[in-house]
Amino acid sequence: MLNLFKRPIHVLIVAALSISVPVSSPLAQQEVLQTAPGGSAVGSYLAGLAALDALDADRAASLFVEAARADWDNEIYSSQAFLAYLLAGNISEAASMAQHVLDLNPDDELAHLVLGTVALKQRRYASADQMLSRVPEASLIGIIGGITRAWAKVGEGDLAAANDILDRVAQGGFDEFIVFHRAIIADVAGDRETAIELARQAYEIDPLVPRIAEAYIRILGNAGRFEDAQAVLDHFASQGIEHPVVDVLRDPIAEGRRPGLFAGSVQSGAAEMLHGLGTALARDGSLQLGVGFLQLATYLDPEASIISISLGELLASAGQYDTADEIFSAVPSDSPLYVNALVRLAENFDLRGDRDAAISRLQNITRSYPDNQEVFGILGDTLRYDQRWEEAAAAYSEIIERLDPPRRNDWRFFYVRGIAYERAGEWDLAEADFLQALELFPNHPDVLNYLGYSWVDRGMNLEEALGMIERAVELAPMNGYIVDSLGWAFYKLGRVDEAVEVLEKAVQILPADPEINDHLGDVYWTAGREREAMFQWRIAIDVDEDGVVTERATPKLLNGLDPDAPIED
Repeated sequence: MLNLFKRPIHVLIVAALSISVPVSSPLAQQEVLQTAPGGSAVGSYLAGLAALDALDADRAASLFVEAARADWDNEIYSSQAFLAYLLAGNISEAASMAQHVLDLNPDDELAHLVLGTVALKQRRYASADQMLSRVPEASLIGIIGGITRAWAKVGEGDLAAANDILDRVAQGGFDEFIVFHRAIIADVAGDRETAIELARQAYEIDPLVPRIAEAYIRILGNAGRFEDAQAVLDHFASQGIEHPVVDVLRDPIAEGRRPGLFAGSVQSGAAEMLHGLGTALARDGSLQLGVGFLQLATYLDPEASIISISLGELLASAGQYDTADEIFSAVPSDSPLYVNALVRLAENFDLRGDRDAAISRLQNITRSYPDNQEVFGILGDTLRYDQRWEEAAAAYSEIIERLDPPRRNDWRFFYVRGIAYERAGEWDLAEADFLQALELFPNHPDVLNYLGYSWVDRGMNLEEALGMIERAVELAPMNGYIVDSLGWAFYKLGRVDEAVEVLEKAVQILPADPEINDHLGDVYWTAGREREAMFQWRIAIDVDEDGVVTERATPKLLNGLDPDAPIED
């Protein structure tokens, strides 16, 4: 999600570090080695850590349980077994182990959250409230527990108490995030007018987030305000954004049919909160917590395809392709996200290293769903990664030909097709696409950089091109590739001293990129710094994985640069 929190997400990560979940640091491992009574338990524990780091949670759980059974009073072993069960989605075993963890450490926040969530799932709302109230609200788990407690109060029919809890949570800087969940809570509780007003506020804060747009449209449609719902649909579409959870609402709204609740129960409402937070945390680098929260969300609402697909994506990102495939394959064919699941299955072939199979599957999907923009976009990207430039351009063209008219967010399709054309040697077509991308999204740094660099490389529009690249650097000063473009442009224009300064900065940003090291070597040689040039060329060769730069740089180690030869890219 975008802009879920008034506080930056890194603040959440700092808060997350205070959660009493086990850590796999060398210090923690040393403590285990010093205190464990037997070597077999230690071996299982260390093997479990390796499995958990790879998100092989089933194997990790088995290993940690083996260690815990050998030393039942060891809090670290039991806590890790509990965490592994949670990450594996085995909530029943996680809850059982959580109770044992609390026997060893009554303050374990994550254990309280899991047990409270299980009570919520079982509609034991008073028990959920009691369990979750034991977690301090100042911590991340306390914030999540507070929102879950609010849902428990809704289950008890006490909307006022739910809002009192949310008031306290919002004081921690989460008011923008909370307003969305207030809207869902009011909707589930049957307070339609309050739900509409709160959904409007949430939508105005984040109008481009599909789930927020979906909730607002559903709440309006269920209230019979079809014109207002249609206006939200039209505004969302005008931004060039497509998403199945929003697109599926077009027909019922146009036909004046109520589209159904966003969250049909207390459980699905709480699941959406865990989904949003889990996804945000994972994107910010806290993958294990993200997976844990998404497993809890799936437990609460197993029919929510959007949650299960998010979980599968996280597992695939950690290399757990088989488990991710099981999740994607379970998405029913009548789900709005069914095609998305098929695409993720195809992408996993690419991630496994079988790009041909991925492309074949994506092509098959385009034949079955020829109007699906996402499929053609991912097919184009995959073909482009495989350097099949003409085919990639053709895939992007399938999207572009359907744009009527192109909108701001459609800039990317012209940009990536321009790259494919440029690499295929179709410069006139590429240039037209880059210019169209800039017309849709003026001052986008990637487009400014690519077009400006291309012009410099061809000796065209040199002053305008340099200005474009300088503007791109202003917009993205820590993008090493864009900084490299500026340095190389200076070099092409004969401004060697400026080229040295800028390319040295590029290397500081990306110290192991073969292209940038090779460029800096060329500039050093031209500046008379021949020993430093040789050093940079050697680095370029050492870090080059595909051999392209190696082929170019190896002769330079023997002869340097031919002063009479033209500068080549």
